[in-house]
Amino acid sequence: MIAEADLVNQLKDSNTQSKAFEVLVNTYKQRLYWHIRGIVLNHDDADDVLQNTFIKIYKNIIGFKGESKLYSWMYRIATNEALSFLKKKSKKQGISNEELQNQALDNLQADVYFEGDEIQLKLQKAIATLPEKQKLIFNMKYFQELKYEEISDILETSVGGLKASYHLATKKIEAYLKDD
Repeated sequence: MIAEADLVNQLKDSNTQSKAFEVLVNTYKQRLYWHIRGIVLNHDDADDVLQNTFIKIYKNIIGFKGESKLYSWMYRIATNEALSFLKKKSKKQGISNEELQNQALDNLQADVYFEGDEIQLKLQKAIATLPEKQKLIFNMKYFQELKYEEISDILETSVGGLKASYHLATKKIEAYLKDD
């Protein structure tokens, strides 16, 4: 695997940019897809957002200063793209974000790309009840197994705040599952 600093330099060099971008996409597309999928819930929407994310990364890599890890920077872009996508989609349909989320949950069982069972579906419904930031933190910590420091870089939040949010999220999910 290529060192991150070397990859960034290759991405910024017009002679090596397209090959380096191919390496970048192949290295990160699956992790970014699942991160996005955890936010938008729908496979086709996740694919669209992933494509937009990579376009934005490609267009803005020259401005990447290296103040955070490349991975964190890309996750931040993916997160913002996914949240923007949901806002646009709910506005276009004339419904709230919550209603859009409920529609996505209702459609999740019929989604051929959803491999979860009844328990997974209940967990997704519990996660959907969380406030946006807690939902992001829970998904990153629980499903993607990111360290608090990595999540802190991505969301630009303190580690202490993240730990508190994650704790609250798990308590809310436990309560939801007990009541269900």
